Amino acid sequence: MQHGKYRFIVGFLAVPLVIYAIFVISPFVQAIYYSFTNWTGLSADFEMIGFGNYDRLLHDEVFWKAVRNNVVLLIVLPLVTLGLGLFFAFMLNVGGRRRKNAVIGGVRGAGFYKIVYFFPQVLSIAIVALLFQFAYDPHSGAVNSALKAVGLGSLQPDWLGDPSLALWCVITVMVWSNVGFYVVLFSAGMSSIPKDFYEAALLDGANRFNTFFRITLPLLWDTVQTGWVYMGIIALDAFAVVQIMTVGANGGGPAYSTEVLTIFVYQKGFRDGQAGYATAIGVALLLLTMLFAVTVMKLGRRERLEY
Repeated sequence: MQHGKYRFIVGFLAVPLVIYAIFVISPFVQAIYYSFTNWTGLSADFEMIGFGNYDRLLHDEVFWKAVRNNVVLLIVLPLVTLGLGLFFAFMLNVGGRRRKNAVIGGVRGAGFYKIVYFFPQVLSIAIVALLFQFAYDPHSGAVNSALKAVGLGSLQPDWLGDPSLALWCVITVMVWSNVGFYVVLFSAGMSSIPKDFYEAALLDGANRFNTFFRITLPLLWDTVQTGWVYMGIIALDAFAVVQIMTVGANGGGPAYSTEVLTIFVYQKGFRDGQAGYATAIGVALLLLTMLFAVTVMKLGRRERLEY
């Protein structure tokens, strides 16, 4: 009987595992293999060159600029996006005035605000990037027009053409397009926290600041940690936003100020015909992604709280 159970489990999992190995594991193995070659991506002929591509990476200035920009995105984007998501969700669910017979209360119209915050999620990232590219236009864009309307006409920078501003403009767009999802996600988590916890804290004289850091955040920590990993993966991608918004036909912004690893892979693989080198960059991106995920899971590990 026990033997039959295991045979059923193996038979049930065999097909999904084979499909996963073919369509997920196999491309990774092929990419690692091609990273040791001089393959152009167009010809069937190529030669093994060992660690030549990786040695080239170590001395490629553009590669290190892309790594630097990705690291900035990794630090700033999750921190700002999740921070704003937690703040708005807390204010919507807990930050309102206390009503009759209610321990805590959110702001009036919280449901409407959640819809407004979530709205960017229904838009394609390509549409969002294109809209903000028009908004950042130095001559007729909405941002500089607004500055001019309030008497700050002298402060009209070339947002996407200035190497010191371009990356921060991209980060702003990515925060705007993602924060609404986490407002809704964290709101759902907060609504499941028993109100008795807040009532006990308020009776002890706790304020909203204390209830957030002593009750809300610890009980939402697993959700926050997962969101941090997802936002890190988005930060390591950023292909569509950079490619559409930044100045220059090749992407990467002025003076490579918004160059990221995904753009660099695209340029080398499809523009320059250096598929072997591009796959080596992709392997480096894979290692960076895994390192980030492991670091977040290790540093964010804490005792699980149940309620």
